[in-house]
Amino acid sequence: MEKKPKPPSLRHRLTHLDTTLSLHIHTICQPFPRPLLKALEISGDGLFWIPIPIALFFTPLASKSVHVRFLLVGLFIGFLFDLILVGLIKYLVRRPRPVYNTGIHLTFSVDHWSFPSGHSSRVCFIAAFLYLSMETVYQAVVQLKSSGNRFFSETIDPDGHMVG
Repeated sequence: MEKKPKPPSLRHRLTHLDTTLSLHIHTICQPFPRPLLKALEISGDGLFWIPIPIALFFTPLASKSVHVRFLLVGLFIGFLFDLILVGLIKYLVRRPRPVYNTGIHLTFSVDHWSFPSGHSSRVCFIAAFLYLSMETVYQAVVQLKSSGNRFFSETIDPDGHMVG
């Protein structure tokens, strides 16, 4: 009697699916100019985004608005949570980086694992955070405009819309 082969594990099937999709995305992105792809990479780089809320928190801009401080603290805490969660999942999954993904990293690699993408998770976090914080962003702009900030006074009309 012949023994049935053991079906692949869920982790193996997910890794195979991830590898297949990753290669497909890599293939269809080949026509795009390399500088555009590098700009997209930078847009999710933690070395770029994590210092921003810290630096802005200590500027006069943040001292004039409790809403700005709230947004900056929320961004920073979200980034820390993102780093911890992505790092933990990468440690558990340990999917190696694709061999065809060469020459695109502008910064040094912190780890050798590719799943989940820290860049992608940060971009999704920023988009979701700003979308969910739209009312607070609006209140921050109104508060900065009323505080006499010249930039906001000259570029935001009384209804809160951009001028020009």
